[in-house]
Parts: sequence; structure tokens; C-alpha cells
Amino acid sequence: MRRTPAMLLALAMVGAGFTSLAPSAAAAGQSAIPDSHPSWANPNAKVGNADTASKLTFRVYLKLADQAGLEAAATAVSDPNSASYKKFLSTDEVRTRFAPTAAAVSAVRSWLSSAGFSAGDVPSNNAYVSATGTVDQVQKTFGVTLGEYKVKGKTLRSQDRALSVPTSVASLVSGVVNIDQATALLQPQHVGAAGDATPNAVAQPKAKTASPAVSPPPAGFVNATPCSDYFGQKTDTTDPAYAGKQLPYAVCGYTPSQLRAASQLDVAARAGLDGRGTTVAIVDAFGSPTLYQDAAEYAKRNDPSHPLTKSQFSQFVYPPTPGSEDPSQCDASGWYGEQSLDVEAVHAMAPGAKILYVGGADCSSLDEALNRIVAGNQAQIVSNSYGDQGEDIPADEVQAFESIAKQAAAEGIGLYFSSGDSGDESHALPKPSADFSASSPWVTAVGGTSLGIGRNGSKVLETGWSTGKSTLTAGAWSPAAPGAWLYGAGGGTSVLFPEPNYQKGVVPDALAKQNQTGANRGRVVPDISMDADPTTGMLIGITQTFPDGVRYGQYRIGGTSLASPLMAGLMAVADQFGGRHGFINPWLYKAVSHTPAVSDVKPVTGAGEVRVDFVNGTDASGGYVRSVRSFNNTDQTIQTTRGYDNVTGLGTPNGLLFLGLI
Repeated sequence: MRRTPAMLLALAMVGAGFTSLAPSAAAAGQSAIPDSHPSWANPNAKVGNADTASKLTFRVYLKLADQAGLEAAATAVSDPNSASYKKFLSTDEVRTRFAPTAAAVSAVRSWLSSAGFSAGDVPSNNAYVSATGTVDQVQKTFGVTLGEYKVKGKTLRSQDRALSVPTSVASLVSGVVNIDQATALLQPQHVGAAGDATPNAVAQPKAKTASPAVSPPPAGFVNATPCSDYFGQKTDTTDPAYAGKQLPYAVCGYTPSQLRAASQLDVAARAGLDGRGTTVAIVDAFGSPTLYQDAAEYAKRNDPSHPLTKSQFSQFVYPPTPGSEDPSQCDASGWYGEQSLDVEAVHAMAPGAKILYVGGADCSSLDEALNRIVAGNQAQIVSNSYGDQGEDIPADEVQAFESIAKQAAAEGIGLYFSSGDSGDESHALPKPSADFSASSPWVTAVGGTSLGIGRNGSKVLETGWSTGKSTLTAGAWSPAAPGAWLYGAGGGTSVLFPEPNYQKGVVPDALAKQNQTGANRGRVVPDISMDADPTTGMLIGITQTFPDGVRYGQYRIGGTSLASPLMAGLMAVADQFGGRHGFINPWLYKAVSHTPAVSDVKPVTGAGEVRVDFVNGTDASGGYVRSVRSFNNTDQTIQTTRGYDNVTGLGTPNGLLFLGLI
């Protein structure tokens, strides 16, 4: 029997335990939407019922008019061996040939209106119909009961079984997003501020805000000294040796000029290559009210010859909608730091590029923000520094994302996603897992490295990011070298997606077969990497809430949330030089076997840095904590090796050779 992509996805979900728990049969005249019930919404996790009178806004995604045709077109324009390579389609061509029809939209709108919902927006690509109604209306219309469930430290809304729709529209509907809040599990992939450095830090007072829709700035954080201006500048000679070595102090945070130099973009800039003529879009949740001001101030202080002008920056932030999760539940303030990191990192690498920031109303509407960019072909490159902890998003919502990603590829839009900051997830989940959305075969998953940039801007050390931590306690480092695993670049083998053709023959069999059953082979993450280790991270600037008030401040940060915008900025320069590249994975996997465009990242042993932090996160009044952050900790199933590996993927872009050969 031939296994279709949809069947393979369903089988993968079953194998991973992502099925609905004994869903009841759909009512007469109704058809169930397959795999539309989150696995975590089980009776043991339920803590209450949803308020039947409360309102919520959801999106009913429609099936494409020609799904196979869109996939074929996206494949053809992305494949270097195809006669259609880089002959990208316009938004009008995609809409006319593949998008849901106007008749389908009308039928779904009519059904929603007849059920008492207020039918809302339909994007230009007809991807979905949004609707607003009460919980009671949702329960009656979709044949479910909505409850509140505890999952991964959050309380989220979900239905108790698969959603069902009338048979008259079942052939038109592919899934529904935001009846359950599964996508609220998507979180920013950055680390390195107060939560990492000072677990016992004193909480800072929250700033007052005039609107409940605007969260206060995040708690203040300040880098403690000593720290180094470049890798290896200052050596810690006062503390005990670590595994027989006196290690250097961590960098204070790399500046834009250092990051450009490490990728040879400083040389490219002398030829006028700085990303001008390109647009990089950034998708996050919410919108910091000081985002542009902070990024402009950062450039003024740290990269004065490359200001971020008002004409370079634009933004659109979706307003809150009924049923949105509480901003504190989605850590709105935490997203503010993510936004500043993303904008400042893109501008650091491509100071001539335009930046478009699109903010979702909350963590459950990131699909809406991404679709807005793709439907309007508003950018050549999109950086997405967020992801799930694992792959436990319902299959119908995964399919909605895949449709957006395939349209992006057909139009020549490159989607870049952070691979994650929790390694193989084995320290948090019952078993190792790749993270969605990075695990999609239609995006470029950006992993992370620990990067040493020397005095002259060259790379003096680079290995896969996997950090061990030892804290100075009673005059000794505890635990002893290599320390306890702390965090690292995400990676692993997907249980949702089969191995894409572009990975065949390059990714080792042993990796493709991990987490699989029988002879199946899965998509392996990541594809490529950039600097991500908070110990070797970037200096960013953002308005923060300090004990004495709210003001702008700077600190070092990392995570694959840094790697993704760094890669996006690099690709903006590549697009300026060589024209729009779109979805680069097929080229990457072909090029790595034939060119030196990508540098292999290898393991190192015995390396690390000493990090000094304020106990309270802001000043010396509470004392200091000193720790060693060792590189290449091996306490997980994913490892940095020679050749392709599931920490760094194919490796890192090889400077001017990458720009010249891509």
C-alpha cells in the first residue's frame, strides 16, 4: 500500500503517542478533524472547566486547492538540479494556482456565521477564516468540552477530544488553531540573562503600566566584571584551576563589528555588501513599546557608523483578541528581550537591510503573524526564534504551518527557525526529541556553536554549543569538570516528519534512524549553525526595570535565538550579492559535498570560560557568584562530531566562500 505524506504524518503521531485519548465518535452529520486533540489534554492533567460565557478567537484553516501542486512547485524552485531553480512564483501565481478558493472561504464563513460566530479576517492567500464566539458556542459547534489543563508549567485551554465539523464543510477544513492553546507552548529560544546567571536573584519591582495589554519591561540585568572584550583576553588567575587549567573570563558580549568580522562580512562591506535592497522579517509574540528606540540606541552606542534609521525599520503588532492567554502566562516581558535580540542581531550582520517586525497578539497567534508575511511576500528572509519543547503540537495545526512554509518556499522566502536551547530535551522530557517548528523539512533549522572571536576578529575557537556548569563553592569547583549539563543547542530526529530528500546521503544513517520504528528514517535537526552560547554571546541593549526605575541597559545574551537572526542577517548579504535564494536546504546539502562554503564544526575538550555574575543580577551589594562554563558537555544523546552532526548540522557558513558560492 502506498503511504501518502498525510498517512506518514498520522503514523508518526501515533508512534509518538500523540493521539487523542479515546475520542468519542463525531455526532451525526459531523466529521472529526484527525489528530486535532493535544495529547497533553488528558483527564489526569485537567484542573477545571472553561468558562462557557468567555469569548475566544480561533482560525479555521482551509485545505489548499492543490496541495500536491504547491509542494511540487516549492520543491522545483528550491532544487539546484531543477530547470525551475530560483524561478520563484509571485503571490498572485500561488494564490491563483494553489490557494483555497473563494467559494471555499464563502462556505466556511457561512457555516461559522450560521453557528452564531462572528466571522472575521481572511488573509489574502485565503489560508484561514478567523472567528470569534463563546466557549459554549465552540463546544456545541465542534462537539467538544473545553477545559483547563496543566502542561509544562502552564495552564492552557483545550478540547477533550478531536474537533468535528459538519460533513458539508469537512472536505474544506484542514484544521483549527487556537481553540486549544497548544501553540502557546511556543517560547522564545534565548538564555543568558538573569534566569541563567542567578537562580536565586532578587526579583525586581514591576513597572506600572497604563494598559493591561502592555507588559512592563523585563527585570534589569547587568554584566558583572571581570569579563573580556574578546575571547581569551583576560585569564582568571585568582580562582582554582579547572581540570588543571586557568581558564579565561567570559566575553562581556560580542559587538556588531566583531560578529561581522568573524563571518568576513566586514570585508564584504568594503565592496558595498551590507544587505541593502533586502528585507528581513522577524516574527515574535507581542511588541515591545521601546523596540525601535532600544535598537537605535544600541546601534548608536556599539556600531555608530551603522545607525538603524527609521526608514529601515517597520513593524506591525496584532492587537489582543478574545481568548488570548494572559500576557504573564506567555511571558510577554520575556518576549521583549527576544525582540531586541532579533532586531539588533540582524542589523549587526546586515546594517543596510530593512527590518520588518511582525508581532503576534500572543504565543497562540504566531502562525497568523508568519502567514501575514508570506501571504504578502513582504520579505525575502524570515527569522523565527521560538519553538516548542518537543513536537507535541496537534497534527492539524502542524499541517497548517506546513502549508504556510511551502508557500514561502514557492515564493522564494527563506524561513529560519532556532533549533532550541535544551539540547535533545532528555533533561526535561521523558525521551529525546527535536523541537517543532525547527523540525519541519521546509525550514532551515539553525543550531548553535560556542564561538571564540579573537583580538583581530577572526575565529580562534568554534565547537558545538553544549554547556557544563561548575560553581565555585567553598574554594572548589562543584561539580568537578566537566560540570553538570546546563543547556545547549537543540537537535535530534523528528518523529513527525520523514527524512527529506535533500538529507539523504549526507546525514548518517544512525542519526536518521533515531527515534524511529522499523525501517523509517526521520528529518534530522539542525541544518546549519551560528554562535549561540550565552558564554560567547552578543551584547544587546533593551529598556529594563531596575530597582531604581526603568531605563535602557545592556548585557550579554545567547541561545539559538541569537543564531537564527545572525544567519538571517548573513543571508540578507548573500541575497544582495547573488539574488534571492529562498529555501536554501537543498543547496546546502548538495554544496557541502562539493564546496568549502560550509565549515565543519568539530568537538573540543578541556575548553571553557569563567563567568562572574551578581547574585542579585544588578550590582555587587548582594555579592558575586562565579562559575565555569565548559564547552562540549556530552551528557545527552546528541553530540558534536566530525561531519554532519545533530548539534551543529552541516557546520557554519565559511565567510566569503559561502557568500560567493551560494
